[in-house]
Amino acid sequence: MAHFIDRRLNGKNKSTLNRQRFIRRYKKQIKEAVSDAINKRSVTDSSSGESISIPQRDISEPTFHQGQGGDREQIHPGNDQFSTGDKIERPKGGQGAGAGAGEGDASDSGEGQDEFVFSISKDEYLDLLFEDLELPNLQENQLDKLVQMKTHRAGFCSDGMPSNIDIVRSLQGSLARRVAMSAGKKRRLDELENQLALLLSEPHSDNAAIALLQKEIAALKLQIKSVPFIDNYDLRFRNYEKHPHPTSKAVMFCIMDVSGSMDQPTKDMAKRFYILLYQFLTRSYKDIDVVYIRHHTQAKEVDEQEFFYSQETGGTIVSSALKLMNEIIKERYNANEWNVYAAQASDGDNWADDTPQCGEILRNKLLSAVRYFAYIEITTRAHQSLWREYESITHSHNNFAIQHIQSVEDIYPIFRELFKKGRQQQNSA
Repeated sequence: MAHFIDRRLNGKNKSTLNRQRFIRRYKKQIKEAVSDAINKRSVTDSSSGESISIPQRDISEPTFHQGQGGDREQIHPGNDQFSTGDKIERPKGGQGAGAGAGEGDASDSGEGQDEFVFSISKDEYLDLLFEDLELPNLQENQLDKLVQMKTHRAGFCSDGMPSNIDIVRSLQGSLARRVAMSAGKKRRLDELENQLALLLSEPHSDNAAIALLQKEIAALKLQIKSVPFIDNYDLRFRNYEKHPHPTSKAVMFCIMDVSGSMDQPTKDMAKRFYILLYQFLTRSYKDIDVVYIRHHTQAKEVDEQEFFYSQETGGTIVSSALKLMNEIIKERYNANEWNVYAAQASDGDNWADDTPQCGEILRNKLLSAVRYFAYIEITTRAHQSLWREYESITHSHNNFAIQHIQSVEDIYPIFRELFKKGRQQQNSA
């Protein structure tokens, strides 16, 4: 099957449509490139676009040329050099090893026009990155539209629907217009009527002057009477504007073990997961708060810089972080106003006596207040007691999930596994 590419000049506003057609046509190659890129990018670049390379073979175009038509006669020489089974040596040409038989010189850099490179925007990048993913436990009124437009009064305007006519404002405009158009004529009318009264009071009045005044007075009265009581220019309508009003807000809790067993590469992998989660939440929520909680034997709320890069030593008590998260939810994030999401990253180390307490806090307090809680264990070792405790919780709570990450390449596939569509229906079935 041949592909035909339209090379005609784009008309007005058509470049966007052509771009979308191109992305749909090569969506498979672009998605593969996006999946590969997420593991190679720094965290600070995760909200920007991406440069995509497509192999030349995937976008090759058919070429048309004039063939040799008509009847032709050709004489082919017989075979007097080769026998069946002979191996024919490749023709030599060019300069140096590996050169082809063409007349040109080989590239000294090894590059050629083998790939087509183009850039996709931030929105296109995120659309492809999070395609087929969903946030679990969204409320009914949040499925389609998370930012509601509320109507507010915004003064008056001269155009609108009849039902929005403001009668008082319209009459005020009518009165002002009639005063402006007839005030001078009324003053002139009063002057003429006074002059007419004086002429009529004289014993020998000038009939010609009286007739002239009466004619002018009649003309002025007609002009004043012709001023309409209300006109289209007088109409004023109540004006309304719509302002975005968030109907839902989200808070994202980032919990991380910073004890001595958590080295910097492990923290960097956790950071990549957190930034993916944050970008994913921004696709669905207008307002997002991020709360960073780090813990070793004690937990505290910190900023992003300290969360990822401050050095700590000592043991690990995971329940301290879960208790602090529960306290923050009660103090600042009412469940009726906020959608709470949490992601916990750890290498699995925890004091054995503390692990049952972690399970109790999750079952009895946190999981009833959060939309989704994801635990990722970043380690190459065997799972310990914390993993086994959390694994038992997944059987009874479908808003809790655990995954194991061993290397940077696992981050994006694991993220897709945690948020793929229908995951909770499968778990509850």
